[in-house]
Amino acid sequence: MSDAALLLIRHAESSWNAAGRWQGHGDPPLSDRGRAQADALARELTRESIDIIVSSDLRRAAETAAILAEARGLRPLLNPRLRELDLGDWEGLTRDQIEHTAGDALRRFDDGDLDVRPGGGENLREIERRAFSVVAELVDAHPGRRLAIVTHLGVIRALLGESCGFACGIGTRSVPSGPGADFDNASWRYLSPG
Repeated sequence: MSDAALLLIRHAESSWNAAGRWQGHGDPPLSDRGRAQADALARELTRESIDIIVSSDLRRAAETAAILAEARGLRPLLNPRLRELDLGDWEGLTRDQIEHTAGDALRRFDDGDLDVRPGGGENLREIERRAFSVVAELVDAHPGRRLAIVTHLGVIRALLGESCGFACGIGTRSVPSGPGADFDNASWRYLSPG
């Protein structure tokens, strides 16, 4: 196990967040509000030591990471394994639209059913394995470094989840930080070994 420290950062608001559309692997850009959130986050995080910024390759995360990196003279590394849960046919739809066409699957998903495949996409077990695997690799590859990981709510929930998350071997403590310990857009949480 490495002694790397992590900042988990949820991307700033996208145009689909603003419209109430489910994103998954959909690739909308940041909204104007999202760009302002990312700028504010970059200023807020100036107090935090960050050696490396790694981001999902989806535009809303990559744009957030680019704004954070520019403020530090860094270049973000993009990793598609940090993408949001694949929501299949639900991507781009509103909750009401999903409820109308797939109400039972939506209720099972909302209840945390690990096997439901929203819109025919990825289930919660799969995103958990993917998220844990990529973060464990990043931690092992960068011992003693402070990594900022810019990603999505589904990945963050998987990493902090009860069934695996960091209990699977990284061994961390979590310190809620920033304006949204509940992981609103552009919020973050610091994780360190121990």
